[in-house]
Amino acid sequence: MNVFDRYAPFIQDYIYRSGWQALRGVQNAAGEAIFGTQDNVLLTASTASGKTEAAFFPILTLLEEDPPNSVGVLYIAPLKALINDQFERLGELCQEEGIPVTRWHGDAPQSRKRELLKKPSGILQITPESLESLMINKHMEIPSLFGDLRFIVIDEIHSLLRGDRGMQTFCLIERLCRLAGCSPRRIGLSATIGNPEEAGRFLAAGSGRGTIIPGFDGGKEVWRLSMEHFFNTAPQADEGKNIVVETPVLETATDTAPKAADPGIGYIFEHTRGKKCLIFTNSREECEAVCQSLRQYCEVNHEPDRFLIHHGNLSASYRESAEEEMKDDESLMSVCATATLELGIDIGKLERAFQIDAPFTVSGFLQRMGRTGRRGNPAQMWFVMREDHPEPRAMLPDMIPWHLIQGIALVQLYIEERFVEPPRTERLPYSLLYHQTMSTLASCGEMTPGELASRVLPLSCFHRISQEDYRILLLHLLEIDHISRTENGGLIVGLTGERIVNNYKFYAVFQENVEYSVRSGPEELGTIVKPPPVGDKIAIAGRVWVVDEVDHKKREVYCTLVKGNIPAYFGDVAGDIHTHILERMYKVLCEEKNYPYLMRHAVCRLHDARDTFLKSGIKGHPLVHLGGNMWVLFPWLGSYAFLALERFLKIRCGNRLGLRGLNPSSPYYLQFTMKVSEEAFYQITAEEAKKDFDPLELVYPKEVPVFEKYDEYVPEQLVRKGFALGVLDIEGMKQRVLSWESLYRESHLSGNS
Repeated sequence: MNVFDRYAPFIQDYIYRSGWQALRGVQNAAGEAIFGTQDNVLLTASTASGKTEAAFFPILTLLEEDPPNSVGVLYIAPLKALINDQFERLGELCQEEGIPVTRWHGDAPQSRKRELLKKPSGILQITPESLESLMINKHMEIPSLFGDLRFIVIDEIHSLLRGDRGMQTFCLIERLCRLAGCSPRRIGLSATIGNPEEAGRFLAAGSGRGTIIPGFDGGKEVWRLSMEHFFNTAPQADEGKNIVVETPVLETATDTAPKAADPGIGYIFEHTRGKKCLIFTNSREECEAVCQSLRQYCEVNHEPDRFLIHHGNLSASYRESAEEEMKDDESLMSVCATATLELGIDIGKLERAFQIDAPFTVSGFLQRMGRTGRRGNPAQMWFVMREDHPEPRAMLPDMIPWHLIQGIALVQLYIEERFVEPPRTERLPYSLLYHQTMSTLASCGEMTPGELASRVLPLSCFHRISQEDYRILLLHLLEIDHISRTENGGLIVGLTGERIVNNYKFYAVFQENVEYSVRSGPEELGTIVKPPPVGDKIAIAGRVWVVDEVDHKKREVYCTLVKGNIPAYFGDVAGDIHTHILERMYKVLCEEKNYPYLMRHAVCRLHDARDTFLKSGIKGHPLVHLGGNMWVLFPWLGSYAFLALERFLKIRCGNRLGLRGLNPSSPYYLQFTMKVSEEAFYQITAEEAKKDFDPLELVYPKEVPVFEKYDEYVPEQLVRKGFALGVLDIEGMKQRVLSWESLYRESHLSGNS
């Protein structure tokens, strides 16, 4: 099929006007899949490869040939900023043909929404939360809005594959299609998909269609990658060492930083000068601290401030200012950001991205690096790993530079295996079950328990939830007045439930803290979680402010700008790390391989870490004796298997091992005291792992492990069950424990021989 010839004339004209010489591989492949089949399509290609056009050129062609009698395309994106960005691109494409493009989110004009309700047509762009609101508040309009819906395009679909928000999105899609009586094809777009076949099944769930994942030659990926390590104080890892290092060839790159209080930040300061860059951090707290430090460098060096900040707690004006600055090709400002700038907003000609410490996922690394390298230039990322010098009497685990090792593992996994984290599909999402039950009742009104169950339980993401579990949930909701029974025996939202459902925060299923709005005069700066007393200082928007007044009723903080440097707090939690990353970290420490992207300090620090690793005997021995009764265990397990192991050792093995002092630590190791030998440890843990115990035994007797936003409204027995059977990776943990016994036997036999 000649895909270009198949396009509608107005699409062909647009391509000519844009000066394209030829279609890209992804556009030809997408055209063949969308024109030539009736299946769903998952398009996975690198950032800035033209995925949006690849999907919309054939979709708009089909709509032009056979105009629908309602909205023809529903475009779902995880961020309002991404919708705003695509609104301009699609608007330009559709304008001449008169196809309306409508944004539907909190900041979009009401007049355009009213127009769409009167005359549904064209493309509707929406976030999952606004779609939830639409389903509840415009329930009667859904059939006329979407009765002839042909396509649902889900952008950045990878961001929806591992949590409740993604499952909420697909619940809403299934509910909408059932209510409107439509059967649209689904088109998923992403630059970073792990296990495309599994992601394709996730995309298709409940649609009655298969998923095509077109293959094509995307051209050779070219990266300009470097990774440097800094101790926060002198000396650096290479001092006094006669090591020849071949460092990556990067424009103006050096492996030194100016003499500074914080050499890592000084390095970033020097290498962002005269360039437009993004500086990624792993938390909002760190983002604030880094921005404060970089602005102080500007002051000390008598340079104008050239740093902006972007994260989820900032006011819309601050975030949008940073986004606009990024789109300006002439700008030489740099932005300190969290994952909020990780997704596909077009930020123009970005020269390089910096990453402070290692992100939690391969997906995050790829997305962040993919912000650069647009418009024909190679993607460019500079990792900056920072740590304090270990104390003179530091224990073994503190001698390993975990962030550096994790960063290498992330890069190597993608280079060697093209590994990206797969979807999480085997959870028991009781929090979401509560949410979708309340949403369904709020939108549909009175229903019998059987009708309600028939609407909610068949939704694909609840495939592991039994009718008995649902009965337990409904009885509990009646008890706490979140739902009520009418005289006819039907169910409606109860008075207590109404207060939750009628709050705009109900539309989101991701966890939110109780936040206070922070203001300085008329300017809104953003939000914080725990306001300090009057007279104390807070950090937000990359600056420091003194608190003048706190209004707890209105949840507002009034403050004045001051000089200084203090840490911020937004209630961040660490992300989850996949077991495969920890396994590759182990291999990084075992192997003698050199990595061409490591700079001088990083090479020397890795050399020291490998030396420590070998001398301490960790290789082949996950359990290491630290002296006396003190031991450290390196299980090399991801977050959910690690969590299961911690509980398994305490609850199942604690008494037999004489275990003490095992407290939650890092995702890298467990430290404790015990009264048995290494051999007995492996024997006892293996014996317990071989037993067929109930996963609920790994939940403490009175513990209710609330993980998700609405768990507090779910019966305790279901919260416990959801945690034990849906969060803890007990199988992964058991396999690792059983491997230790055979590993010990092998090493013991080889030692004796």
